[in-house]
Amino acid sequence: MNKVMLLMLAATLTACGPSQLSETVDALTANPDRIKEIQRLCKEDRAKVDDELCRRAAEAAKRRFYGDRPEQKPR
Repeated sequence: MNKVMLLMLAATLTACGPSQLSETVDALTANPDRIKEIQRLCKEDRAKVDDELCRRAAEAAKRRFYGDRPEQKPR
């Protein structure tokens, strides 16, 4: 009985994990429509979107805008 309860608890906790975090910055960079959708959600309904996903979308948008230019060090 205890093993069954432990298994059910583990399955429940696994299902509660964030599902959106599988979207990497590189994957978002290749999909500008998804970036716009995430940014809209971050702006309008922050409770539905994880902070990390908002950061990834912002980084992907920055990469799309600036391209592959190397960062310049301040003089």
